[in-house]
Amino acid sequence: MNFDQFWTQVQQSVPLLQHVQLQIIWEYRALFIDGIKMTLWITMIAVVLGTLIGLFMGMARLAEVKHGAWKYLLRFFVRWPANAYVTFFRGTPLFVQILLIHFAVMPLLVHPVDGILINGDLAADLRQEHGAFMSGLVALTLNSGAYITEIFRAGIQSIAKGQFEASRSLGMNYWQTMRFVIIPQAFRRMLPPLGNEAIMLLKDSSLVSAIGLAELAYAARTVAGAYSRYMEPYLVISIMYLVMTLVMAAGVSWLENRYKESGGIH
Repeated sequence: MNFDQFWTQVQQSVPLLQHVQLQIIWEYRALFIDGIKMTLWITMIAVVLGTLIGLFMGMARLAEVKHGAWKYLLRFFVRWPANAYVTFFRGTPLFVQILLIHFAVMPLLVHPVDGILINGDLAADLRQEHGAFMSGLVALTLNSGAYITEIFRAGIQSIAKGQFEASRSLGMNYWQTMRFVIIPQAFRRMLPPLGNEAIMLLKDSSLVSAIGLAELAYAARTVAGAYSRYMEPYLVISIMYLVMTLVMAAGVSWLENRYKESGGIH
């Protein structure tokens, strides 16, 4: 028995489902499976890269020298650029950022003729084969990095000042203090908001379908356009997103409980 026959029998048994055509979803199942893979893949990479950006930007926003010329150099070339980055990406819509990066920024960086970073045949191949993926990944990474920056900043500031003072009295400089003393303690406290940010990014990745990336929302839009039916594809991807977010939330909750049992989160 194939799926069409199975669903027909279900519709006969449950009259309320007579107008629900899941056959169109089954026909495009490969597209939805590929969409799930792309959604998870781009989310995972964006979270990892965004966490690295957030770590360094969070430390940059808190970097401080009280005396000498380094005070002004640090302010103008480290703290202010970090503040500008966070302000822009937290203060503008992600959808606008995706369009801006895809249609304005990436053509400047990767272009067959005059690309700043990559040009020639390689640039042409990258834009043709992976243009939407690169733009979407850059936008999601920079956006998540801005929010994770604030998570790191708040986590670092939650550590008692005595930890800083004790580290500096042992001869550690600012970066050594952050690396060996502050960040390991702060990271455990930052785990819950970092998990929430990953979940938000998973859902926000649906916006990348606007530039043609074949993820879940793109799959639903393709099926809706082919059959002029919208309930089935969008309801199905809603359930898929719900399942993925619930699994991620369960994973974050498990990590939180594990750290609480070991006394790591206070």
